[in-house]
Formats: sequence, C-alpha cells, structure tokens
Amino acid sequence: MENNQSELNFEKERLEKTIMLAKKQLNQARQKNEENKSAIISAKKELRENTSHSISALWTSDGFEALAELSQYLNPVTDKIVDYEEVENKILLLENLIKSPYFARIDFKFDGEDIFEKIYIGRSSLMKDNSYEMYVYDWRSPIASVFYRFVMGKAFYDAPGGRITGEVNLKRQYEINNGVLEYFFDADVQIVDEFLRKLLSQNTSSKMKTIVETIQKEQDIVIRDMENDLMMVQGVAGSGKTSIALHRAAYLMYQGLSSKLSSNNIIIISPNSLFEQYISNVLPELGEDNVVSVVFEEMLTTILRNEQIQSRNQFLENLITNSGYHDIIKSCIEFKTSHQFLEILNLFLCDLPHRWIAFEDVYYDGQCIVSKEILKEKILGRKEVPLGMKLKQLEEFILELIYESKKIRIKKSEEFIIKNQIQKFTELNVLNLYRKLISDREYFYRLSKDSELPDCIEDILIFTEENLSTSFLYYDDAAVLAYLYLKINGTNYYKNIKQVVIDEAQDYYPLHYEILNIMFANSKFTILGDINQTLEKKEDLSLYGQIREILNKKKSSLVTMDKSFRCTNEILIYSSKFIKQSIEIKSFNRKGDEPKVFAADNQLSLNEMIISEIKFCQEKGYQSIGLICKTEKNALSLFECLKDRLDVTLIKNKSEADLQGVFIIPVYMSKGLEFDAVLICDTDITNYYSEDDKKLLYIGCTRALHRLNLFSKGEVSPLL
Repeated sequence: MENNQSELNFEKERLEKTIMLAKKQLNQARQKNEENKSAIISAKKELRENTSHSISALWTSDGFEALAELSQYLNPVTDKIVDYEEVENKILLLENLIKSPYFARIDFKFDGEDIFEKIYIGRSSLMKDNSYEMYVYDWRSPIASVFYRFVMGKAFYDAPGGRITGEVNLKRQYEINNGVLEYFFDADVQIVDEFLRKLLSQNTSSKMKTIVETIQKEQDIVIRDMENDLMMVQGVAGSGKTSIALHRAAYLMYQGLSSKLSSNNIIIISPNSLFEQYISNVLPELGEDNVVSVVFEEMLTTILRNEQIQSRNQFLENLITNSGYHDIIKSCIEFKTSHQFLEILNLFLCDLPHRWIAFEDVYYDGQCIVSKEILKEKILGRKEVPLGMKLKQLEEFILELIYESKKIRIKKSEEFIIKNQIQKFTELNVLNLYRKLISDREYFYRLSKDSELPDCIEDILIFTEENLSTSFLYYDDAAVLAYLYLKINGTNYYKNIKQVVIDEAQDYYPLHYEILNIMFANSKFTILGDINQTLEKKEDLSLYGQIREILNKKKSSLVTMDKSFRCTNEILIYSSKFIKQSIEIKSFNRKGDEPKVFAADNQLSLNEMIISEIKFCQEKGYQSIGLICKTEKNALSLFECLKDRLDVTLIKNKSEADLQGVFIIPVYMSKGLEFDAVLICDTDITNYYSEDDKKLLYIGCTRALHRLNLFSKGEVSPLL
C-alpha cells in the first residue's frame, strides 16, 4: 500500500521524537537509581554503625526503646529499596518502549471541539516531562478502547468521569521493530483482517504472546468489564480465551486508584503446570508482575496437607487406559461431584455433632468438671460458626473451667494430658469421618432417601471403600475431603485474593465450584471454558447456569465467542466433524492444506511415515511440531521408537518443557496449547472408537495452527 511521502516523513519524525523523549527519561531513571543505590548503601552503613548496641539491647528491659531506635534507621532503608524497585520497573518499561513505542494511532475529535487530536497507543504510556502532554497512551487507557471498538465515524468511550463522545476520522497501525518504522497502514475492516491474517500465519512461539495489537471488539468488552462480579466466557477452540483472561488481569492491575489490583490480589487456576509455564510471559510482556497461578489439585494438597493426591492428569490417564475400570471411575467422579451427593454431604455435616462426635464427661482430680451433655449443647448453637472453630473454643472453655474450679494455674504437663483427653472429641479426622459415611450402608441410604442415586451406587461405594483403604488419595475423593474439611474448619487461605481467573471451566464439576466458592467467598470471578472440550463428561450451555447458581454473585454475564483465530479453514472444518455443534464455529478464513489420514501396516512403517512428516514440517520452517497421542502410555511407546532417530522431547504428567522443536504429548495435556503442526499418531480402531474419543480427537486437531495430519497403525478408527 502506497504511503503518502509527507505522511511517511511526519510519522518517521514523530517516532524519532518519541524515542528521544523515552531515551531522555531512561537516562534520568538510570541516574536516579545510581543515586538510590548509593543512598541504600550509606543508609545500611548507618544502620550497622548506629544500631549494633540497640540490637543487643532488644533482649533487655530497655528493649522497647531499642526497637523504636532500630525502626527509625530501618524505615529509610526500606523506603529507598521500594523507590529503587519502582524505578527499575520504569527502566524496563522504557527500554521496551524504545524498541516499539506504539502500534496504533486514532485521530479523535471530542464533541464541542474543532480539531482532531492524534492519539498514539502502545503497551505502556509515555508523558512529556512537567507537562500533561501524552506522547503515548497505554492500551488499557479509556480512550484506547475507541481503537478496538469503532471504525470511522461517531465513537465514544467511558472515562472515570462519565461517557465521552466524539468522532474518529483515522485509524492507523504500525509495525515498529528496534526503533525502526517498518511500515504503517490506515485501517478499515478489510485491511485490519489482512494484518491479522499475516500475524496468524506466522509461527507460534514456545510461550504465549500478547495480543494488544489485534484485540477484537468482543474481546475488548470482556477485558475491560468492571460491571460484573462474575464474567463468564464460552469460547470455541482458538478464540483467544486464555489471552483475554491474561489481558484482563493486566487491565485490572492498571485500573483507577479505588479499583486497582496488585498482582497478589489475582489468582489464575490453570489446567496443569505445563500450561502455567506456557502463559508465564504474557503479563511481564505487558509490563506487569506475574500473578499467582495454581493447579486445582495443588489447592487440594494445601487444604488437606497431603502430598499423596492423584493429579487430574493421572486421573485422566487412569480413566482412558483402564478399560476394565473405565465405567466405574467415570460413575464415581460424576456421582461424588454432583448436587445429589453434595446434599448427602451437607446432611452428614449437620449430623456430625449429634451422631459422630463421641463427647465425654471431663474429669480433673477425680471430680467431673463438665458433662458431655453440656459440651454437646454448647456445640449445637451458633450455626454460622464452623464446627471446627466451635470445637477449638470448647477446648479453651474446658481449660478455663478447670482453672476456675482449682483457682490455680495448671502445670504444663497436666495441661498436655488434659488436652490429649479432650482432643479425642475436639479434633476431627475428616478422612475417618468420610470412611464411616461410605461404609455404614444403612446410614448412607437413610441420608440419601430424597436423592436420586445412580443404578450402580453399590459399585461406587465398594470401589470408594477400596480406594480409601490405600495411602493414595484419588482425585474425586480428594475433592470430597477438601469440601468436608472447609465446611468443618473454614479457611484462612487466599484471603488477599480479589479476582479469580478459572481457565478450562468445563473440566470442573459442581463440587469443585462449591470448594472455590468457600475459598474465594469475597472475590470476583472471570471464568472461561468451551463445552466442546470436555474429556470425560458431556457438557452443554447449562454449565454456566450451574456456575452462576453456585457462586451466587450479584451481577454476572455470559459472553459467547464463536470465531476461531487459531486453525486454518481446512483444519477447523475437519475438527468440527468430531463434535455436535450446539454453537456455530466461525473461522477467521485462513487457507491451508487439507488434513490427511495415513495408515501403516506395522510399527516400523508408521515410524517412517511420522519421521517423513516431521522432516517436511521442519523444511517448511515450523518451530513447534506436536506429536499427540491418546495417552501417556502411548506417548512413551512412541518416544522409545523415535528417540534415537531425531531430537524429540517427551511431555508427561508434571513435565515442564519449552514447547519448541518436536515433542510428544498426551492429548489431555495439550489443552490450551497451540503448535505450528500437529501429528495425531495413534488413530487406529483400538484407540479411538467411543463418543468420549471423539472429543479427544477434536481437542487434538484444534491444537494445530497451520498443518494437521493423522497416523494409524493397522485399521483406521471409524471415527475418522
């Protein structure tokens, strides 16, 4: 596209001025931090010289004065360090800004004014010293939303002081690398699509990238939403759900003084540790600290203080490979995480003080201090206080009674013996209680008389009893125990969290959302999922209604994103045949090769086919080539076949790897990731035959950006 020469000269000059301003501020910041460094060193020296006598005095009767003196010297050091870190952060932002100061410009005329103002938009803002002239606006600033949401003509944006209206007569995008203006173009819808198509046709990277240049209108609405306490997104594979979640986190950290969140106020619940690593660059690239990210079973480990918990990946591997137990494993998790079982658990919790706590009369010095009836009565009141807390208070109450009866302090050794006696009924073992619920059939069926039980309930109870007799805690039972523990003891974890981001929402069950609701009772939620990407269950749009009901927030919203930006047209059409489309999936209309199925007679010729395809992909310059297998077992077997022939990485449960080069990965671990080329390597009739297997094929196929092919040893799966 021809750029008018005077426009080109203007833009080059504007870029030069911007970079000069940024360099000047960078030099000032570096100078300031040299001074800060010297100040910290001398303040530390002063601290050492003037407080050595104070530190020894801390342990004397003058300790309070010594402490006051110590803090008087410590505060300046702490302040200087905070200042130093802030300036270091600014230095980093300015260094990045010099390489690429902005990516867009809009010319906006405010209503009631005569001239169009040039608004340049970048990853971070740049203001001229001592004047309020903005050289570059942060992409999260209110006015930047005009770039994402409007074409030419009338436009508006919402500022802290209310809605601002005006008109746009230019939208321009830039490609600036290492301070050099490569090109720019004036954007209408057609050209923007072309720019996006060019970006999407590039190779993927080992880490997820930011999308600030290409945020779509509907994505921007989710990123900037401040109205809803619960924001849910149903997004098809490749619609950018995870990117949106991370850009939303960056937006929340940028927001005004009253609503601004720091990185320790946000938590992301990720599907696995590989995915955590994959997304780890996005927030730092946007100039923000990384937020806490946890995998759901890590939270269960924290709650139950138990390291021996089956991960979701281990659970899925067990489910997929264990054909003899497949149905019972599936029935167990469906029932134990259901509303029906939740009602049974809640009745059981109500029953604990009546039936399952063996209160005893408490004796001291041969005299009954308090009867078990009184103790039980004290526990039954105050329904709002967790039972565990009431039992702890009961311990204190008993010790107070003993003290009052004797009018003397009890010896430590005696107190220890008494506490041991009391704790027989004040310390509840959640695992033992759960075992009792499952094993006492008469009691269990009495509690469940109003619930609709599955036909195989007896098999579920027997299977659960067997699992609970091992030292290993299964994924479904861990969730039940965590729920019981939290209901009995309450929680002090994650008190500072104000925003919870949950990715792969369809992987969780009602009981999981109940646990999250207890743990993050006062938080807002951003929840992203795709009902087509379930692995072991059927899901439809009613999932979001269930989430809304459980989390019970004042204001909630569900946004549907039906456009996939990841795959080529051909890959998307091929992938879609594996799912019943309750939501229409639109393609971003990028062309590529048709996926093909290759069948080999034996393992040796299958290996040759796979190696030949990998070499072809490498010749085409693809950076990440994913060999997807149904299970970890199959992945390990393929790895053994290929490892001596080419450079290949095996990804297993709890693996942390850079997703560059060639790697073999089980399909359930590939969710949320994307690769330049995908080879699904085990699509024979013995591996893929059921309705659940169709979903695995859909997930595997939709990981591919540019190229997808499927390989089979022996008879090809009828699902293809």
